[in-house]
Amino acid sequence: MEELSAALAAGVGLAGPCSPAAPHPRLAAYKPRGAHGQAERRQRLLRIQRERRLDYVNHARRLAEDDWAGVESEDEDREGEDAEEEAMDVDAGKKLPKRYANQLMLSEWLVDVPSDLEQEWVVVVCPVGKRALVVASRGTTAAYTKSGFCVNRFPSLLPGGNRHNSTGDKVYSILDCIYNEAKQTYYILDVMCWRGHPVYDCQTDFRFFWLSSKIQEEEGLGEKSRINPYKFVGLQNFPCSSDSLCELLATDFPFEVDGLLFYHKQTHYTPGSTPLVGWLRPYMVPEILGLAVPATALTAKPDYAGRQLQQIIESKRSKKLAGEQGHPSGQEAARNGHYELEHLSTPQPEKSPEGRDGAVSQMES
Repeated sequence: MEELSAALAAGVGLAGPCSPAAPHPRLAAYKPRGAHGQAERRQRLLRIQRERRLDYVNHARRLAEDDWAGVESEDEDREGEDAEEEAMDVDAGKKLPKRYANQLMLSEWLVDVPSDLEQEWVVVVCPVGKRALVVASRGTTAAYTKSGFCVNRFPSLLPGGNRHNSTGDKVYSILDCIYNEAKQTYYILDVMCWRGHPVYDCQTDFRFFWLSSKIQEEEGLGEKSRINPYKFVGLQNFPCSSDSLCELLATDFPFEVDGLLFYHKQTHYTPGSTPLVGWLRPYMVPEILGLAVPATALTAKPDYAGRQLQQIIESKRSKKLAGEQGHPSGQEAARNGHYELEHLSTPQPEKSPEGRDGAVSQMES
């Protein structure tokens, strides 16, 4: 284990986003607490979002109506604008994505622990499932994958989601959800638009408050029925104080927990990965955050945790070698911190042959 830790410490440094599709880059003192990197990018991104105002009203309307006419000409008008966020490897949403692909705000591994974690961040406990963009509009509800593929259409009690509550073109809702197939439930992680009112450029604490209050107004949304065949359940957010996190990890949740998402209270909803949303598996909390937490089912290290170190080292070595040999994909991977393979984080069922060698994250963060 000491040899693995030493090799990891001498590996290639992360110069960009820490994709949760790869193992956590600091499972063994890889990156010192408070180091530059994510922290600097967070501050730069907060400043950029204060200065930039994108046309989220029309963006929400396009998603609701599937109307993308004129988007290409708007993109041409934006070419040549400042690329400050690119220099920092920060995607500040300079151009909003077209169609339904890449519409979700995605996390990075929480590598640099924020000094203001307790004061300026909240945490959401996430169930096992698949991320889904849910659009309720014109009397139907559609669920899209991260890549923009429509996987389901059905009626729902979301505003605009069925022909009885869709009273006009301006009644539509857009949600960021986690779909759990076993429970036939869409767990609502975030809201981008509700009843035609976009909240993309609102801060996290307001969006979460708005979402909670609006869900309570919709009777029957959390129950299965003919007109609402899938449950829609809002996920709670909690403070990031030490006491709160310890209590959280000792809680028995009504779903299988996949991990924790940490949101900066001031971040807007921006499509793409951002350092203002961090992702940790529950067993990583004691080591990454330096907390003394009670021994619970959530904090117990899974069998595959130790193997992740070896996966990190092997991936770093292969990317470094590819970069030195001038392979384009290797250079890109070394620059932006992404890994070619999606490494395992959530165990497969034991009957699956893959489950014995590792685990795949069932939630696409």
